[in-house]
Parts: sequence; C-alpha cells; structure tokens
Amino acid sequence: MGSSPLQFVPHRRFNPLTEEWVLVSPHRAQRPWLGKVEEDGAAEPPAYDPACYLCPGNERAAGVRNPQYESTFIFENDFPALLPDAPTIDVDESNLIVARSEPGICRVVCFSPRHDLTIARMNPKEVCRVVECWARETSALAAVPWINYVQIFENRGALMGASNPHPHCQIWATATVPDVPAKESLSFAKYRNGKKSCLLCDYLRLELKRGERVVCENESFAVVVPYWATWPFETLLLSKRHLQDLTQLSASERDQLAEILHRIVRRYDDLFQAPFPYSMGFHQRPADQQPHEEWHLHAHYFPPLLRSATVRKFMVGFELLGTPQRDLTPESAAARLREAGEAHDRDQ
Repeated sequence: MGSSPLQFVPHRRFNPLTEEWVLVSPHRAQRPWLGKVEEDGAAEPPAYDPACYLCPGNERAAGVRNPQYESTFIFENDFPALLPDAPTIDVDESNLIVARSEPGICRVVCFSPRHDLTIARMNPKEVCRVVECWARETSALAAVPWINYVQIFENRGALMGASNPHPHCQIWATATVPDVPAKESLSFAKYRNGKKSCLLCDYLRLELKRGERVVCENESFAVVVPYWATWPFETLLLSKRHLQDLTQLSASERDQLAEILHRIVRRYDDLFQAPFPYSMGFHQRPADQQPHEEWHLHAHYFPPLLRSATVRKFMVGFELLGTPQRDLTPESAAARLREAGEAHDRDQ
C-alpha cells in the first residue's frame, strides 16, 4: 500500500459490487503460525487414467460411455444439483417457513482429453476452445425460456471440492438469479442510475491508473486483486470493453481472454510451486432477454492458500459470524502475484 497509513491500521473496505464490507487487519500478518502443516505428496497424474469417468472412452454413471473426444467435451451432469423437470412447489407459512422449487440444467465441460492437463498447462489455443464452448453454452442455455441465469464455474483441486482431477468445469443454468450475481445486478443498476456510467469500467480505470493492485493485463482484459478482496490471493478478471456476457466477445477478445486465463493460473502455480487450488466463476448479465446495459462481464478467482501450499485459509470464527476478515492486504497479494513468473515447470 505504499505510504498509506492503512498498512498499519485495522480498517474496513467496502465492496461496491455486493455493498458489503471486509475487515482488513494488516498488522496480524506478522503473527507466528503454529497451525497444522500437511504434506501434499500427490503423484503426477497420467495423460490417460482408465479409472477416470471423464477420460475419453471411459464409462460414466449408469453405463454412459464417453466418446473418444479430441477437444472440449460437454455432457449433462450425471448427478445434477438441479433438474429441468422439477415439480412446482411453493411453501409459505407466515413468511417464516418459505421454500420454492428451483428447476435448472447442469452440464459438465471437459477442457481436454488429457487427464494430466490444467488451464496452466494447456496452450492458449486450447484454452480458446474452452472459451468458445463457454460462449456457445451461454447462448444456448440463455435461449431456454425459463432460464434466467447461466453460471460457469471451475473448482480446481480436491481442497476446493473437485471430485475429479481431470480438467473440467461446470455450468449451472437456473430459473432464478443466484444471490451473489443478484446483489451485483442491483449494485450495477444503482451505480448506473446515479453516476450515468458503469461501476466496473470506472473501477478498472482507477486500478489501471494506480497500478498497485494490477497483476497482469493484455489488450482486452486485466486481472487485479480487488481493493475489497476477502480471500488471501483473490483476483478479479475484467474486460476492458464494456461487455455484458461471453456471447459478445469478438474473435480477438476470445483469444485475449484465453491468454489472460492461461497467464493468471500460471502465476498462481508459480507463486506456490504447486498446482494451485481455487474456485473460479464468470459473472454475466441475467438471461432474461433484457439488455442489462449496466452489467459488466467479469470473473472471480477465490483461492484458499495463505502462506504456502500447505497453509490454508477458510472462513471461520468472526468471518462466519460477523464480517469477512483478512490479514494479507490486497496490495501485498498483487505484488507477490506480479513477481511470480508465467513459465511453468510442467509444460508439455
């Protein structure tokens, strides 16, 4: 944070996207660590795993067999969290016991036929095929009359709940807009009505001008550690052009998005000298056939690692019961990610 007095003082930072606060305690970064340290010890995965239900030609649940796919591969989730034919149920007892059924569509996208690859180890051309797939799926699912939101997300690593190391992500299309993008939608609209401009366009201009929280950028995208970051090495990926969703990307912007995705994950891996666990997801405008000019396409990375590949940080204690809190400042996290390289010790 340079000479800012905030680097020594506990303070709160406001998140304009969700209109919530995060408590920052920079003075705690020097405290001794006596927590549990775990050895990873994970073996290098093979290029093909006969026991993997996502590898080409292998059998999935209920006897479904994957084709011998050679690029991206999409299928309906065998164990979906949402069902398209969920019966209509509406429970409301005095506005205290309230429930409504939620139909939806859940799909899985395998990034590559290679079991041992990640976004960091795929080349940008391969990652671009994934981006193109995301755009196609967004368009197709948004066209379903009762779908109102398309959420693309990737959980990488067992630490983040990934049940299979094969490179893949999920797409959940829902009848209602989930809570976090719904909050962002309200904030975008409120800001546009008051300022007559875009919240994230204005924010990105500030970050690019200051530079201290910018991790990397190219012609079309920038990755920053947001001023209000909660997770230790949380980043925010922003389009430089005002776009509402992935379907609006030009061909060159798809290439640029693939490149920046490739670069930020390599930085994560380089910083911690290990395959880096994270949850990543794109936020884009609701799929209700409205223009939503106030919306700005972006992606969030939420990684749990704190000091090393074995020291982790989750929401506990005060964070669960009061307000999210962090010791590592966004400025320090951005500096460490900038210093990390983009070469990868396990390149193909």
